[in-house]
Amino acid sequence: MGAEATMKAVRLHAFGGPEVLVYEEAPRPEPGPGEVLVRVHAVGLNPLDWYARRGFVDFPPEVRPDWRPPLILGTDVSGVVAAVGGPDTGWSVGDEVFALVNFPSRPVGYAEYAVVPVADLARKPAALGHVEAAAVPMAGLTAFQFLHKRLGYDGGGPAVVVGAAGGVGHFALQLLRLGGAEELIAVASGRHEEFLRGLGADRFVDYTRTPVAEVVEGADLLVDTVGGPEAHRLLPALRRGGRLVSCFLGDYRPERAAELGVELQQGRWQVRSSGADLAELAALLADGRIRVALDSVYPLREAAAAHRRAAQGHIQGKIVLSVVE
Repeated sequence: MGAEATMKAVRLHAFGGPEVLVYEEAPRPEPGPGEVLVRVHAVGLNPLDWYARRGFVDFPPEVRPDWRPPLILGTDVSGVVAAVGGPDTGWSVGDEVFALVNFPSRPVGYAEYAVVPVADLARKPAALGHVEAAAVPMAGLTAFQFLHKRLGYDGGGPAVVVGAAGGVGHFALQLLRLGGAEELIAVASGRHEEFLRGLGADRFVDYTRTPVAEVVEGADLLVDTVGGPEAHRLLPALRRGGRLVSCFLGDYRPERAAELGVELQQGRWQVRSSGADLAELAALLADGRIRVALDSVYPLREAAAAHRRAAQGHIQGKIVLSVVE
């Protein structure tokens, strides 16, 4: 594989709207020590992708990543090992793998080939196709690492998931069910009710009709996957001593939370690439204890259309780009 080798990729050469995503020829990377080259079959979309596409203008300057064009977006890949960067990678050409690549470093996924650190790789569950597997890594690991690795969730009183139909939300809902939540309350728009009850929700709240805190009280744990300026309105849904955890920036009014006796865990939910954690999650997917939902699938060349779909909101599960059609 010489230096002249190329591949198809979606790159941006300037920040902006979906139209800046250009399907074009790009240099094909080569793996170094401790890396493998993956022939990407599918890549999952995440909010990080559209934040990065716009130059992280939604982020405070002090936490804004310094990613500069030309840039290939995408962290969630599923594919087949095409080459290894040495004899001791533990992987062989032809192995089916998936990964959250390089996070929180520079992404590489919207392309036919991606170099992936060995530490990020896990074997793709045979029960999942590549499109399904690509929908898992960032959203699944965000929920898994926080609830199981950091929070050590092992059951308790009523648990609420806000934004339950989205990528992180639908995984969090299922992991809380597996963890033994006494009652599982899903919050989303009305069109998602049947879907979320199918994932194990005991109660459903349509936030477009009723504020959460008007119909929920005494919750032991509230997982907020939405955030935003109105996030503080969720506080009264929790009991004194209850916990609110969030994975996006929001105005949670710490002084009000203290008055209500609510423990805030904002800004402590940072996913990290980990092949070992992804392998644990893969085991849950392999035997059907949790499942991944797909909102929509687009060819790689239509990445801009996929970003436009994301901007419409009300996503059910994950949006994925199919690279090998």
